[in-house]
Amino acid sequence: MEQIGTGRVRTGVFGWGVVAPKSPNVEAFERNLGTAGTWLQPFNGFGPDNFLVGVPEFRLDDYREWINARFAPRHFQNLKEKMDMPALYAIGAFIQALGQNPGLEAELRDLGTQAQVYVGTGLGSLDTINQASIGLYVAQRKWDRFWANPERNSVLRDYLALCEAGADVPPAPETVPFDDRDAATDAWAKYWTAISLELRSYLDELAEIEGLVVDGDVEMAKKGAIREKEKRRNRLQEKWGAPEVPWKVSANVIWNIHNTPAAQISILGKIHGLAFAPVAACSTFGVALKLAMNAIQSGEAKLVVVGATDPPPHPLTVGSFHSARVLAADGKLSAPLTKLQGTHVAGGSVVWIVGDMDYCLSKGFKPLGMEPLAVGVSSDAHHIITPSSEGPTIAMRKALADAGAEPADMGSWDLHATATPGDFSEVETFRTIFPESVLVTARKGTFGHGMSAGGGWELTAQYLGFGRGELFPTTLPEADLNASIAGVHSRMMFNTGCEAPKGLGGKLSMGIGGVNACVISGPLDKGE
Repeated sequence: MEQIGTGRVRTGVFGWGVVAPKSPNVEAFERNLGTAGTWLQPFNGFGPDNFLVGVPEFRLDDYREWINARFAPRHFQNLKEKMDMPALYAIGAFIQALGQNPGLEAELRDLGTQAQVYVGTGLGSLDTINQASIGLYVAQRKWDRFWANPERNSVLRDYLALCEAGADVPPAPETVPFDDRDAATDAWAKYWTAISLELRSYLDELAEIEGLVVDGDVEMAKKGAIREKEKRRNRLQEKWGAPEVPWKVSANVIWNIHNTPAAQISILGKIHGLAFAPVAACSTFGVALKLAMNAIQSGEAKLVVVGATDPPPHPLTVGSFHSARVLAADGKLSAPLTKLQGTHVAGGSVVWIVGDMDYCLSKGFKPLGMEPLAVGVSSDAHHIITPSSEGPTIAMRKALADAGAEPADMGSWDLHATATPGDFSEVETFRTIFPESVLVTARKGTFGHGMSAGGGWELTAQYLGFGRGELFPTTLPEADLNASIAGVHSRMMFNTGCEAPKGLGGKLSMGIGGVNACVISGPLDKGE
């Protein structure tokens, strides 16, 4: 075996942080991994329901002192008011990651563009979008009904006076069946609002107000124009007695786009290199690590913050996962490799700080866990959600080749394993490459399925275990191993821990859309 370190720039992990179910930080995460129990809990997001989910344990206030020591007090409050949970989870994990090696924060700041940030999210800021969408819907209904009131709509008054139904006019709400009346009321109000002469007069006045320009000194004039516009808008609302305009949507919608967690980390860490969000569903963390290793090996970066972050379980995701027929819904734990009745939605974050091994060692930084040797990535080019065998095989063989490793060099392997029928296919594909001797783990029964963070949690669990010379237990009792899967590969990590096997560690993630990322890692040199 010729490892990737030979003749190439090596990569090390020098900091990590975790926000996960039952685990507000990486120390709690490591302690909890020592037990075989699940960290999931009832959802009840639809009122009573039958879903188990992984709700992150997190308090932004735990990081108040750190943030206040570096920014004006208002900065912390702005984060609380404007940021959705994916950004806040990533912030917490990043601050944790700085703690393993004193001096990392200063080094990230001083490296200029050679310090970079690749932190993605699988699902984005669902709650911000959901709340803004509900608010828009409610405001639009009030708005339409206000301008469709005959007292404020002369066109409608004239129409009603004729007592004749127009060809293009929607049916009056009172004329439709009761179950359809709500939708009919919306359609009726929308129609008359669109042709309201009074609304056109209102909008003309509003356009004149919005046409106020910034003149003179930009900063002073800008503030004056904002104040004047607001004053005149308020007078216009009073004149017409109108409700709030529906387009007054929370600016948090644009403050919480997919690159926001990466951007916030760059702001907090004063990191001036590239900061962006790789988005690869369940393979996000592996893809981020791949990009970081490429940047380090090319010399573009000395340190890279990589990570993945997801919102807490939300009715939108729980419901859509269930509709996709991949979610357990009987109120009981569905452990991977067992009865295959579906996975469990979870939220949280994982952030690593990785760097040029030799450079970081020269700075006195100590590497953690294992050494990432290679990441193989591929696409299935097959199906939006059903994995192929070809795509993961390409990723696994690519990772082995780049690591200079053979299948027999593997000691342990962590599956993507979602407790669906795909587990059987994944194990079958795994065995086309790797021997029976490899000890296999599957951990989504422990903390659930974080859309982007899950693969990072699994990889962190692998690294933490190897750092201690052991493999942490899973939630899988030996007696519950699915018989079909056992017939393909029976050497599984069950609900009792064991010594870490000799050899390399592997980890496969398979994302929605068929994006695969396979990470091959080796033990650290004891001298490092």
